Amino acid sequence: MDGNVLWWVILIGVLDTILAVAVTVHAVLKKRDTKSIISWVGLAWLAPIFGSLSYFCFGINRISRRHAVRELARFAQTDRIAEMVQRLPQDTWDRFRNFDGLVTLVGNIVRCPLTEGNLVTPLRNGDEAYPAMLQAIDSAQKSISLQSYIFDNDEAGNQFLEALVKAIQRGVEVRVLIDDVGSHYSRPSMVRKLRHAGIPVATFLPTRVPRLPKYANLRNHRKIMVVDGTMGFTGGTNIRRDHVLSASTEFPVACTHFRIEGPVVEHLQNVFAFDWEYTTGEKLAGELWFCRQKQPGRILARGIAHGPDEDFEKLTHVIAGALAIARRRVRIMTPYFLPDAAMIQALNLAALRGVTVEIFVPEINNIRMVHWAMMAQLWQNIEKGCRIFLVPPPFDHSKLMVVDDIWTLIGSTNWDARSLRLNFEFNLECYGESLAAAINDLLDEKSFGSRLITLEELNERPFLTKLRDGACRLFSPYL
Repeated sequence: MDGNVLWWVILIGVLDTILAVAVTVHAVLKKRDTKSIISWVGLAWLAPIFGSLSYFCFGINRISRRHAVRELARFAQTDRIAEMVQRLPQDTWDRFRNFDGLVTLVGNIVRCPLTEGNLVTPLRNGDEAYPAMLQAIDSAQKSISLQSYIFDNDEAGNQFLEALVKAIQRGVEVRVLIDDVGSHYSRPSMVRKLRHAGIPVATFLPTRVPRLPKYANLRNHRKIMVVDGTMGFTGGTNIRRDHVLSASTEFPVACTHFRIEGPVVEHLQNVFAFDWEYTTGEKLAGELWFCRQKQPGRILARGIAHGPDEDFEKLTHVIAGALAIARRRVRIMTPYFLPDAAMIQALNLAALRGVTVEIFVPEINNIRMVHWAMMAQLWQNIEKGCRIFLVPPPFDHSKLMVVDDIWTLIGSTNWDARSLRLNFEFNLECYGESLAAAINDLLDEKSFGSRLITLEELNERPFLTKLRDGACRLFSPYL
């Protein structure tokens, strides 16, 4: 063997050993799931160089943002959640007494107070959401903070661009934050147009080298807009033409967004401010961004931020707690249904206790691998009594959960590992019969034309289809 070749072989061997050792040490110290540790360590040692590089790109799924945790103290008005509950009017709390354990649980998890006097209005698709959001932008007098996973350079995106430009011309302070991956869903990117128009805009976790190896798998999936610190919008709707069903696009996307008014708007603004400061270093504070809130409604609400940082798995625990206290009915709508074993068990235990568990998922998904992986594991819930409905097109991107016709969870999170473990997400827990009734009406409407999938149907799939679906399920932690 040529001497130079020998030296290269030795060098690569040494490098591979160093990388594999580094992966082993990091995985053993940082990973929580034993199966994940074994998988990554095995890949690092059995796939020279490639296995280790894959780990550094996709296996390091946590970020430290301790400054954000310290800032949360300004909203933790009391360390004793029970005292906060006692301050609520008696007639308000009597309606929700069965949920007092959940209130305490979420308060201890989130360390953020439940607020009263909120008004939450559902907005159907971009057809209702965009006009309401654009009207709010047009009426802005002081500030606008806008955060979206996708902000496309298309007809819908340009409407927001024009409205934001006019707001700046009126002297309104504007900040726009877009996920770096989401900013590239259209070409050319809207980021360039926003900057050219003089709008302060930033991208969250740019995937360019040298940050690529550490953050390529972590995305900011939040959708938040706050105007003048008093009116907020959140939910599952991105800014893109496909969400406008009346636009007759090639792949229309139904979705549900929400207009938020009341004290909980401060929670939306707080989360945006954390992400903006982390991304740009600019701190948003004072009456320009935060102001005293009115109480226009009767809904109790609390913001829940979660992601691969100090908020890791918070929403998972909230959902598990809500399933545990359910007595009559749980209804869920999600575009991607790939729960892990613990969440499958929580759903099944609720069904086995006699709770009606209804899950609505799209019949035709925008990501085929997700649909195939989902089909491979639905039997685990169906055989225990959960009812799963396939909703016909258009593809529905809504993220909704209702428990006992009182408690609702709305926001940006899907029921999959990517949302629950890898993405930064924002949701609201809400207590109120009126909002629950509105979402139930929406789900009732979706149920017309939907079909209940059965074990027989799953079992009768062709062998090759089952094999394909099962193979796709292996990738479910990253879909």
